[in-house]
Amino acid sequence: MKVPDSILNEKQPMVDWTLLGAVALLVLTGLAFIYSATLGSEALRSLPFYQQHHFKQAVWCALGAALGVLACAIPYARLLRYALLFYWGCILLLVLVLIPGIGTSHGWGAMRWIDFGPFQIQPSEFAKLGLIMALAHYLSRPIEELRQSRVFWSALGMMGLPFILIIREPDLGSALVLLPVTLAMLVVAGTPARYLIRLGLAGLLLVSLLLVDVLFAPPNWRLKLEDYQRRRLLVFFGLDYTRFAPPHATPAELQRLRLQQQNDEYNVRQALISVGSGGLTGKGWRQGAQIALGYLPRGVAHNDFIFSVIAEEKGFIGSALVVGLYGLVLACGLRMAALARDRLGKLLAVGIVVLLFSQVFINIGMNIRILPVTGVPLPLLSYGGSSVLCTLIGLGLLHNVYLHRRD
Repeated sequence: MKVPDSILNEKQPMVDWTLLGAVALLVLTGLAFIYSATLGSEALRSLPFYQQHHFKQAVWCALGAALGVLACAIPYARLLRYALLFYWGCILLLVLVLIPGIGTSHGWGAMRWIDFGPFQIQPSEFAKLGLIMALAHYLSRPIEELRQSRVFWSALGMMGLPFILIIREPDLGSALVLLPVTLAMLVVAGTPARYLIRLGLAGLLLVSLLLVDVLFAPPNWRLKLEDYQRRRLLVFFGLDYTRFAPPHATPAELQRLRLQQQNDEYNVRQALISVGSGGLTGKGWRQGAQIALGYLPRGVAHNDFIFSVIAEEKGFIGSALVVGLYGLVLACGLRMAALARDRLGKLLAVGIVVLLFSQVFINIGMNIRILPVTGVPLPLLSYGGSSVLCTLIGLGLLHNVYLHRRD
């Protein structure tokens, strides 16, 4: 839908200060609570200043801000001419990360990082941005071509390739984020409803099969899922591990399963306790008992469960302010998508907004136990260089659409 010229001709600022202010506050909040979340670890406190997590995160934020500004400087229409090149570069990285000796696991058992010595990158984070750029470029073709089935299936193929490679790492959370992004972009592009309905039904069928497999299938009939992924789902549904033990399991094996279940439930329970114990105003910055005493595991407090740290130390008010800041960012993004002068800009903006919303919803959902635990970071708050770098570049592209809304 074309934006009326009367709206475009209104005196509007070239820079959206609301978006930039909300992003800056989220970045500063992330740095403050990453610092707080790592204080309880003696090993982390003893590191030199330049090796501590909050300092390294600040460096990544500065680099991301610089690249975000660069992404604003080049008109997005010119930038996205190279979208497919960036997409295939991300695919190459996803292939390389699966090669032993190149990809590293950081002790998690999943090959998700490429180690460059002083720093590591997570290719799946770049693949999210690469897919959005490639789909925006591909789906901005004339509306008559979008009615052709080959365009629909080609778009799904563009999503399916990184999806499969990320699943192979394995990183189910990051792979699943690609689904709502692709669906939203197909809807905005004007893809015929019959294709979207079939896609939705296929997605529901796959989710149903996954749940049936996890909850009811005997061992010999189960789909190939990583053991920790299956356990996370069992914890989320509150099911006893021993119900799914192999036939003729020994008492020792059953006891091992019970101990494993207690360990797997621990992280989720402690995160929920952190959220609930903050009350209305929280215990104060750096005063969280769950962190200080190590009840909230220190290996995940500063990344996957950073929202629990904020909720304990700043309470409901602090948590609501964080959610409100994300709401401002998403509202500005939707406004920018509405003001985009062409379908290319609209698709790019919608893809970035849906990506941010999906990650925020999934991460906060797992912190308050309405969703299973995944490795999806909380944008701009969770510790992680690749995540904050790609998020700031994506926000730079989003603002690029706004800057060139009158072109």
